[in-house]
Amino acid sequence: MAVNAASVKELREKTGAGMLDCKKALEEAGGDLTKASEILREKGLAAAANKAGRIATEGVVESYIHGGGRVGVLVEVNCETDFVAKTEQFRAFVRDIAMQIAAANPTYVRREEVPQEALDKEREILKAQALNEGKPAHIVDKMVEGRMSKYYEEFCLMEQSFIKDPDKTISALLNEKISTIGENISIRRFARFELGEGLEKKQENFAEEVMSQVKL
Repeated sequence: MAVNAASVKELREKTGAGMLDCKKALEEAGGDLTKASEILREKGLAAAANKAGRIATEGVVESYIHGGGRVGVLVEVNCETDFVAKTEQFRAFVRDIAMQIAAANPTYVRREEVPQEALDKEREILKAQALNEGKPAHIVDKMVEGRMSKYYEEFCLMEQSFIKDPDKTISALLNEKISTIGENISIRRFARFELGEGLEKKQENFAEEVMSQVKL
């Protein structure tokens, strides 16, 4: 079912979980805030949110090279202690994030990082598309905002589907790890390099190629 923004906002303020996770919990709960809160707790998302304000300055910078050097990624992921940074569970998570970036090619870590100029340009494009489709002018703006979620899912790492489990977002995966490990974890920044980027070349499906080398 469709949920309204006010309910999402209320659930987010109540639990501290991410907006997308709150929306999905409300949809699953049929709009019931109490049930949605329970769903978030069961998934560990509310507990993870309680750790989000804690300082995380330790961690690792992980590298991932794919395709014999055709795609390279550097990503910094922070945690609270050096002890956790050295654990295999944390390291495996960081490797998954580096692989995600190589395969899905996000531009930003989270939606708050998207420049206003880029958002305005995308909204103009979506508005023109809606009008060209013959949609009534009075509902175009609402349609545009609804379609912006697709933009965030494509360009923002935290809102992408996890390549190893498409039913789970990177945000949900992160919150699971926070709950399991017991420390705040933050994906701070990344850089992705692709051989010949910006030059005319044959297009490759790196998502499929990366996944073909992953043993699930």
